[in-house]
Amino acid sequence: MAMFSKVLALSAFFLIFALAFSVDGFDIEGQTSDANYYPAGGEGSLRPQDCGKACEIRCSATSHKKPCLFFCNKCCAKCLCVPSGTYGHKEECPCYNNWKTKEGGPKCP
Repeated sequence: MAMFSKVLALSAFFLIFALAFSVDGFDIEGQTSDANYYPAGGEGSLRPQDCGKACEIRCSATSHKKPCLFFCNKCCAKCLCVPSGTYGHKEECPCYNNWKTKEGGPKCP
C-alpha cells in the first residue's frame, strides 16, 4: 500500500509539473502558433543610441561586416528599428523593408 501511495504522489507531481509549464498558444519549440503574433521591436521602437548594438547583432553573421554595419546604422537612424536576427524578419519593420536603392534592391541589410 505504501508503494502505491508513493507512485501516486510521484505521478501527481509530474502531472502538476507538466501542466505548470504548458503555455497556451505556444508549440513545443516555444514558437507562437498564432498567425497574428508580432514581436516587439517594430518601427520607432529603438532610440538612436540603440542602433549600434542592434546593428552589431544584425550584422554578426555576415562576412561583409563594414558595409552591413554602415547601411544598417543608416536604416536604423531613419526607421528607428532593426529586424530581429541576422537575416530576414524584415516584416517587423516596414520602413526598413521598403527603403530601396536606385536600382530597386533592398537598401537595408
